[in-house]
Amino acid sequence: MVKLTESRVQTMLHSFKEKKILVLGDLMLDRYLTGQVSRLSPEAPVPVVDIENEYSRLGGAANVGNNIMALGGTPLLIGIIGDDPSGQELKNIMSQQGFVTDGVLTDPGRPTTVKTRVIANNQHVVRTDKEVKTAIGPEISTRIKEVYSLFLSEVDAVIIQDYNKGLIIKDLIEYGVSTAKDSNKIVTVDPKFDHFFDFLNVTVFKPNRGEAEEALGKKIKTEEQVIQAAHILFDRLNCLCLMITLGEQGMAIFNQNREVQFFPTQARKVHDVSGAGDTVISSVTLSLSSGASFEESAILANYAAGIVCSEVGIVPITPELLKKGIFSS
Repeated sequence: MVKLTESRVQTMLHSFKEKKILVLGDLMLDRYLTGQVSRLSPEAPVPVVDIENEYSRLGGAANVGNNIMALGGTPLLIGIIGDDPSGQELKNIMSQQGFVTDGVLTDPGRPTTVKTRVIANNQHVVRTDKEVKTAIGPEISTRIKEVYSLFLSEVDAVIIQDYNKGLIIKDLIEYGVSTAKDSNKIVTVDPKFDHFFDFLNVTVFKPNRGEAEEALGKKIKTEEQVIQAAHILFDRLNCLCLMITLGEQGMAIFNQNREVQFFPTQARKVHDVSGAGDTVISSVTLSLSSGASFEESAILANYAAGIVCSEVGIVPITPELLKKGIFSS
């Protein structure tokens, strides 16, 4: 098994600064209401949260971009927002953080996807979602393809980040993957159920265990079951590398020869798994675009995921946190 030395990690992280990554996916606004619980409601057996703070962060594919930027890379995001205050707030946050927003398109026919999390005493109490999941229409799809083709020549790799919110449709997948492969770009995918088997011939396909179970219609609990599932996925997808994240059990990666390696989780204490998948796909794609092997990329991403899982809420990984997580005893 490859062992990441401090000098190798430093070289990889330094290379991230030269990389541009195109992220095509569902953009979301994450809102947080944080406070304390000291009593139950007299109206129903539910906690009353005394709100102390409210803030918003980039979510969904925008959080993938946030992780890329935090690691030193340059993300170019392509996605849609609604013609509403939440969409404007999302775009304003992106602009304030230095993102290029030319690929953020407005679709007046749907709202901006907003996830609101209520956190009390450092624990999630409830999450509310405001969204429309219907597929985008041909006009928006055409506009996305136009922006995609303009961005493609500038980037080192492409991430397709699907959350089943309606942006990622079969036609767009086929166009995005084929044009990227024709341009010799790395293509990594974080899938969801609706189009799980439409992502053919990509560089890395990265479902989590639950997504793979849903797509295959079978439980995946043991290492043997993980391997069996991987063989089916390779047969149907023809990817170069398959990475299956396994939650508290870490990650399994399979190369093109279907050789498997299991990596135990690096999370010392799991507080919140929100955004861990975003961190993995960001870290893997930056690593591969910097010349790292699949194994090196997976090891780095596994450490990165372990770090963000120890935090409450969706937070990006940074080079400093990553180096500390890998090399601190």
